[in-house]
Amino acid sequence: MPAMDVNDKAGRLTLRSALRFFAGKPAPTLIALLLSFSAHAFDLQQLSDQLAKPSVIHGNFTQEKHLRALPQPLVSKGTFVLAKDQGLLWLLKSPLQQDYRITAQGIARRDANGWQLLPNKSAGAEQNRLFLAVLQGDSSGLQRDFDLQLQGEAQQWKLTLTPRSLLLKQVFTQINIDGGALVRTIELLETQGDSTLLRMQDNTADQPLSNAEQHDFAQ
Repeated sequence: MPAMDVNDKAGRLTLRSALRFFAGKPAPTLIALLLSFSAHAFDLQQLSDQLAKPSVIHGNFTQEKHLRALPQPLVSKGTFVLAKDQGLLWLLKSPLQQDYRITAQGIARRDANGWQLLPNKSAGAEQNRLFLAVLQGDSSGLQRDFDLQLQGEAQQWKLTLTPRSLLLKQVFTQINIDGGALVRTIELLETQGDSTLLRMQDNTADQPLSNAEQHDFAQ
């Protein structure tokens, strides 16, 4: 599992100063110092545990799709519900209304007849599965398809994903994720020069699923 990159200037200065101070100390003291630095490093397992902790997350999202052919981004907005061990409800409100459900069984879209499963072998399907893995803190799932590099600390971190799987390499060059206790932004950089910036806003983790949301996940 990749370790957090701590080779920033401040980190080098802090470690160098500490090692200089303890250079003349007994070996056990130096070992304790190094273990202390290691214990305070924020790693992928800690990030996974942190993101997986809430049972239910409600929030709003704003998505900006930047296309090379257009001078202004395409903006869409909506709400989402993330339920641990169940999946993600992605409820688009503008510029049009459309409801999606992303679970381990696949991706479904709601129409007049209820939830309808969509084809599962597409770049769009991969992107939606990616969102679910990121929001649920599934680092083991992400590591199957990406090289991961984590920087920062628990309340201010950045995760960089570089695709390894052939399908994702055809779509993305890099994915950047920022967050604290929860994910705040997801930026997808595409091979053709387009990009998508997703902002997760007004997130709350203290509200249980409503009866309607439970019904949506159960169908």
